[in-house]
Amino acid sequence: MTRLIELRSLVKVFGSGPNAFRALRGVDFDVDSGDFISVMGASGSGKSTMMNILGCLDVPTKGEYRFMGHAVEHFTQDQRALLRRRYIGFVFQGFNLLSRTSALENVELPLLYRGESRAARRAAAMAALDRVGLTPWADHTPAELSGGQQQRVAIARALVTEPRVLLADEPTGNLDSERSVEIMELLSGLNRDGGITIVMVTHEPDMAAYSRTIVHFKDGLVLSRESRGCPN
Repeated sequence: MTRLIELRSLVKVFGSGPNAFRALRGVDFDVDSGDFISVMGASGSGKSTMMNILGCLDVPTKGEYRFMGHAVEHFTQDQRALLRRRYIGFVFQGFNLLSRTSALENVELPLLYRGESRAARRAAAMAALDRVGLTPWADHTPAELSGGQQQRVAIARALVTEPRVLLADEPTGNLDSERSVEIMELLSGLNRDGGITIVMVTHEPDMAAYSRTIVHFKDGLVLSRESRGCPN
């Protein structure tokens, strides 16, 4: 596998003086192209802070962040926004869909921000919906879709830009057990058959079992990293 992301001695401090909180205390973390990593840990362990830095939604206080060999810690705000828009897809616990627009229009949205033509947006969005098995529901609004279908739309929206990595923050957190398995099988298939690199935060061991690598955080540090190969 090719190394896609490298974090070295990453530190993140919130606040200053005696009230400063060290959310990350010198984290080393690698993501290889084609991997599927589950990040686990208790609340306050640092996993969400690291994901925000990976997604260029926040910056480290100290340390190195390399994405495809580029030193992201030195990027300007505009450069980080461009990297985020071009190379990173996001899936959240809350589906974050626009309620009055169709599934197709929700998936098109990232391409609208890129300034792509209507025809190009429509074709790419339909292809993304097809990847998640929702082509027949392209014209439905979120209110007309189940929770699992809404999360599939959110995944299609993340995939439509052909990102190098998909960051998923508790993607099954708002779903029942049956829909959770449905989404995890979808993500696993995208990784296994489509080669999509995924980094996912989860509290649930059953969901983490779908991944190739499990990383545990504790007190702002990587406690352990387990490589599991390709899950069934």
